[in-house]
Amino acid sequence: MNFPPRFLDELRARLPVSERAGRAVRLKRRGREHIGLCPFHNEKTPSFTVNDDKGFFHCFGCGAHGDVIGFAMRHEALSFPEAVARLAAEAGLRVPEATPEAREREARSDGVRGALEFAAGWFARALARPGDPAGARYLAARGLTAETVERFRLGYAPASGRALAAALAAEGVAADLAREAGLIRDPGDGRPPFDFFRGRVMFPIGDGGGRTIGFGARALGDAPPKYLNSPESAVFRKGSALYNLAGARRAARDAGAVVAVEGYIDAIALAQAGIAHAVAPLGTSLTAEQLTALWRLAAEPVLCLDGDRAGRAAALRAAERALPLLAPGRSLSFVFLPEGEDPDSLIARAGVADMRARLAAAAPLIDLLWRGLTAGKSAATPERRAGLRQAIDRRVAEIADPRVRAQYAQAFRDRFDKAFPSARWSRRGGAARDRRPGAARGLETPARAPDDGARRERLMLATALNHPALLPDLAEELAGLEFRDAGSRRLQALLVDFAAVADEAPEGSTGESPAARLRASLARADALGYAERLLAPDGWDGGRLAESFARAGAGDEEALAGFRHLAARHRRGALEAELRAAEADLGERMDEEALALLVRLRHQLDAADRADAEPGGAAAAPGG
Repeated sequence: MNFPPRFLDELRARLPVSERAGRAVRLKRRGREHIGLCPFHNEKTPSFTVNDDKGFFHCFGCGAHGDVIGFAMRHEALSFPEAVARLAAEAGLRVPEATPEAREREARSDGVRGALEFAAGWFARALARPGDPAGARYLAARGLTAETVERFRLGYAPASGRALAAALAAEGVAADLAREAGLIRDPGDGRPPFDFFRGRVMFPIGDGGGRTIGFGARALGDAPPKYLNSPESAVFRKGSALYNLAGARRAARDAGAVVAVEGYIDAIALAQAGIAHAVAPLGTSLTAEQLTALWRLAAEPVLCLDGDRAGRAAALRAAERALPLLAPGRSLSFVFLPEGEDPDSLIARAGVADMRARLAAAAPLIDLLWRGLTAGKSAATPERRAGLRQAIDRRVAEIADPRVRAQYAQAFRDRFDKAFPSARWSRRGGAARDRRPGAARGLETPARAPDDGARRERLMLATALNHPALLPDLAEELAGLEFRDAGSRRLQALLVDFAAVADEAPEGSTGESPAARLRASLARADALGYAERLLAPDGWDGGRLAESFARAGAGDEEALAGFRHLAARHRRGALEAELRAAEADLGERMDEEALALLVRLRHQLDAADRADAEPGGAAAAPGG
């Protein structure tokens, strides 16, 4: 299969060779290179080198040489297409299709990129023309040197209406391609096309490989809007691009850090001052795609924002967007500049050392979230403190990764206890072992403060106990769940057994209700005491079942939806554990069977995620 060159370039740019090779052999940094023992032949003295800047590995002992794709092929015995497919999955790239239609779309995208590249050069030349110095004056006033202007390929779109359109036509660029690239527009009245950008300073926006995919444009006059981006096209999506991504990539790798600022000039000013690992979103709040791109550059990107209300609001939006995406070792931190300052003005006033010190002292994500939850809010009464706890629980529940979620829950509890020592959040541990007859058969008193998994088990059992008429509908799902607690497993089996005969009136019955018949069934199995203690008020936070669907007074539809939502989350937890084991297994075995298992589990996890997101289940979320 033939892959487009720019797709392969983007793949190589996203996956440093050292990252891939570092999984196979221990590498040590030495200057701008990494060195280690060669994974392709036996040696005692390191002769295997990796240079991420040049994008290759080389062994001076056996002569092995290549890029990240070649390393995957050689180390994992993959064909070229197999290696590309596997690396693309890791990099979050979609492998281009090989159909005639796909090749035609690719060829058209090439034409769009060609038009954009021509425009970038044309705008740069227009900036230097002496007859219209407005753009050059603006950039000089912002403190940018001629070297910086050239480095970032900054340009100028003249105010005249058709200069670029005429230049494109003279270059032989088809009007439909120029139109698709967002460079020209049709007036709609029969007149020739006019330029989309007029009277603006131009900032070329590149992809991960540095190729121009669009423009940001800053107005010099009063024409709104102040900033204008290229229209979205086959090669440009504003929500997935980052300004200066290609320029910051190498610097971010060297520094082990990346800074996201608010605007183009901010990123350029930092780079001019020697902080080259700076990027910017394109005038919008950070999207999930942009956050993912930042995390490919560094584990904890720093968001550098204005210290005014708008900057803090933007920080909270970014934090909320990041919460579901957090993973072990992957977070955000925040720096707020003095109100009225931006990076170039602060550097001009206080120097680059001051800026570096601020970036080094960036506040972690949890600090920002805690301030957002508590700032300006009174906690003088029990009701207000309970409201704060509820808000904290809701925020923590947004974190998808169970390990990170558990750490945030504990950290927030510690902060709550410190802030309100008279209303401590900390909970008692497990209760004493039940010595009643049922305990001899594996039923102990339910723990007072279970973890998330045990809490889900108890909530599902409580829902079933309080709504016995629903057991025939719940039995199949209930039977398929894996419960960790021995007592829960036995009660689960008894409920499933009861569901099988729930519609059959027992001999001598006088029309007893399902609840009465269930109590009798559990009593015969010496399990009624356990069930009653599971539902007892002192067994739950606040003396009651926090989730309304699990209570006896809830409607059948609410109870059924709540149970199924929890069941989906419970299955998801089990799948996550299997997936982690499969990932470890694949790392050791690297064979098709292990890969197939991993793919199957990911599909199952995706299905569980869809079930977890179905309407009607949100009320169950506090159960974890």
